[in-house]
Amino acid sequence: MKSKKTFDLTEKIISPGEEADYLLDLYDEKLSSCLEFLKQHFNVIQARSQLLLTICTLALTITGFSGPKIAQTNLFARYSIALGIIFVLSAMVILLLGGLRIRWVTQMIGDNPRATLSLIIQYRNRKTSLYFLELSLLVIGLTSYVASVVTYLLYGTT
Repeated sequence: MKSKKTFDLTEKIISPGEEADYLLDLYDEKLSSCLEFLKQHFNVIQARSQLLLTICTLALTITGFSGPKIAQTNLFARYSIALGIIFVLSAMVILLLGGLRIRWVTQMIGDNPRATLSLIIQYRNRKTSLYFLELSLLVIGLTSYVASVVTYLLYGTT
């Protein structure tokens, strides 16, 4: 009987190669089952990226209508709404050119199942890092935008 490897996932983040080993061990060396499992990871990243794109679009659209009025409030409101637009737009550009860029996992072929899985996991990890960058830029942009709206509500004239 084949002994199962044990991995202590609580102490460290494992490398793509170790994760590939873990998945192959978990799914009895069936590459197709491992790919199906990783497919779900890409679905999560895709869905969350689409949500970010929607939020970016809404923020930029609303700013187009209310931005000039908010910017007239004072210097702080003007700079914070401009900064908000810059960060939201940056998040959107990185999202469109990076996070939503398509590369098919069937193009990632290694010398063996472990190498193939390792390549796909590395790709997933890059997409995850890009998602975190996009989310961070969006949060900074929305925070700045909300600061300008609060300033408008406190000091703006009707």
